[in-house]
Amino acid sequence: MINLWFVIIAFLWTGYFVLEGFDFGVGLLAPLLSRNAAEQRQSLQTIGPVWDGNEVWLITAVGAMFAAFPAWYSGLFSAFYLPVTLILVGLIVRGVGLEWRGKVANPIWCDLGILVGSGLPAFLWGAIFADVLFDSGPAALLGGAFTLTLCVLHGAVFLALRTTGPVRRRARTAAMAAAAVAIPVAVLTLSNLGSLPALAAMAALAAAAALIWRRREGWAFGATAAGIVLATLAVFMELRVAPLPGLTLAAAASGPYTLTMLSWIGLITLPFVLVYQGWTYWVFRKRVMLAAA
Repeated sequence: MINLWFVIIAFLWTGYFVLEGFDFGVGLLAPLLSRNAAEQRQSLQTIGPVWDGNEVWLITAVGAMFAAFPAWYSGLFSAFYLPVTLILVGLIVRGVGLEWRGKVANPIWCDLGILVGSGLPAFLWGAIFADVLFDSGPAALLGGAFTLTLCVLHGAVFLALRTTGPVRRRARTAAMAAAAVAIPVAVLTLSNLGSLPALAAMAALAAAAALIWRRREGWAFGATAAGIVLATLAVFMELRVAPLPGLTLAAAASGPYTLTMLSWIGLITLPFVLVYQGWTYWVFRKRVMLAAA
């Protein structure tokens, strides 16, 4: 049961990083790629129907950690109280900005909230996990730079896939520029792990750059998503040995009865969440057109 719930938690974090990754990237890029209010709306509408659903993955992942591995949960979030608090503030500010942007006369503060609320989690999650793995300030900064640049690349490819017109063209250019930064940072970061998934993640990101160059946005988005999946897998392979320094999974886990009850709950709820999210993305699969300003 312990290994099963570790795999489930790794899966939930992976889903969160893949789905929220392009949300964060779009939030960071929308002000840069938009030349007027209509283009800004077009960019943000690509994530409008899905961003709040994507956050469910974080809530579920943290909840599963709390129930299945309470010592891991308490140790991680106590040690990183300040950055986790900043992440929560960022997510709240971003949510307010996205919800209120179309309801106020001057949305500049909403746009700023979306920008800051996207950048803080994108950087800090990488910094937190890198610090857990390497217990080093420079490594934490490098990990934060990795996740931040990866989110920008992922978001740029997503915008190129989901928009039309000038925003789509600028998004392709932005994706190439982001790849030029994200790939070297990925090499520096993931080479410290040295595992096969880490090497495969680097290859996936290089493939994404080649695919966006050939204007194959769909395949490029699949490649950036694969890069995130593989990088997260590499991280959790390391955490499997010690989720926190000096802590084993067995020591961090709840009792057998709790894990058994959680398994029944997960068997019922997880398929529902997956089907619902899949249906949401199918409904909103079409490109977002540029509306009149």
